Amino acid sequence: EYIKGHTLRDVIKAQGRLTPRAALDYIEPVVAGLAAAHAAGMIHRDVKPENVLIATDGRVKIGDFGLSRAVSNATSTGQLIGTAAYLSPELVEAKPADARSDVYSVGIMLFEMLTGQQPYAGETAFQVAYQHVTGTVAAPSSIVPGLTAELDELVQWCTAKDPENRPVNGGALLAELHHIRSQLTEAELD
Repeated sequence: EYIKGHTLRDVIKAQGRLTPRAALDYIEPVVAGLAAAHAAGMIHRDVKPENVLIATDGRVKIGDFGLSRAVSNATSTGQLIGTAAYLSPELVEAKPADARSDVYSVGIMLFEMLTGQQPYAGETAFQVAYQHVTGTVAAPSSIVPGLTAELDELVQWCTAKDPENRPVNGGALLAELHHIRSQLTEAELD
């Protein structure tokens, strides 16, 4: 499908950090798309702002399923795939990946939308990728004071190093996103 418009990367470049409301508005349809893929037995493996398409009419879609694979015991290729800034620790270590790997990447994107920066930086892609294995993603409120504990907890849940400590798939994450949005006040969203 041709999507006339721009990418989430364009939005982040133009606006820097987004309000929680805007970040949730962009991330929810992405997670809904991933939930559908996960329910169909597919994982994306390259979730990043460049692959979030925003149509001129405001529709948000996730694209570029070029690295996607059917979920099985053989979802690791032994090669570093995807974009280093958004890679889950298990993909960096060439371990088997599943829907929780996509959830990790969503958490990194949400961190970037809320703070205006990626959680890890380095001179090479390898340095950045290695930090996903050894580091811990900071709470967004440590960079942008005033963000709620619920958003901090969501980002940290999604970006837990151990996949067992993340939402199991896009469907579980989508349910939590809806719950969090319903709990935040208008002031907290804006």
